[in-house]
Amino acid sequence: MKILLKQLLVPTDFSKQSDVALTHAVALAEQFDASLHLLHVVESVVAAETLPSNVGLQHDLDEVVVSTAWDELHGLLSPEDRRRLHTEFALEWGSPFVEIVRYAESHAIDLIAMGTHGRGGVKHLLLGSVAEHVVRSSPCPVLTVRDSARAFVRP
Repeated sequence: MKILLKQLLVPTDFSKQSDVALTHAVALAEQFDASLHLLHVVESVVAAETLPSNVGLQHDLDEVVVSTAWDELHGLLSPEDRRRLHTEFALEWGSPFVEIVRYAESHAIDLIAMGTHGRGGVKHLLLGSVAEHVVRSSPCPVLTVRDSARAFVRP
C-alpha cells in the first residue's frame, strides 16, 4: 500500500505546540511534494452586555482580531516557503474543532498535523482537548505533536 499525501492541514493557535506541528508538516510536505494549508479559527468574543449600541465596537474588535490573525498566519512561513509549499491560508470563525474538521472535509485534506497542549487531570476533564475532538471526528488521519525534547531532526 502506498501512502499519498497531497493536502496537509496545520491548524494553528500560534502557540509553541502549533509551531512544532508546523515543522513536522513542512517536512512531510517536502517529502511528499504536498500542498500546505494553514488554518486559524477565531472564537467570537462577545461583550457581556451586548446591546445594539455596542455593535460598532464589536465590529471594530472583530476587524482587529482578523487583521492580526492574518498577519500572524502569513508570518509563519517565509514568502519563499509559501510558494515552494503551495501554501493556502484560511481564517474561520467558530468552534475550533468543528471548523478544523469542516475545513478538512471541504478541502480533501489527507493529513492534519496539530499540536497538543498536554493538559491533564481536572483541566482536561472539564475542557477536553481540541486535538482529541479532531482525532475523533476527522475524515483523515491526524498527527498530534507535543512539544518535547525529542524534536524532529531534519538532515
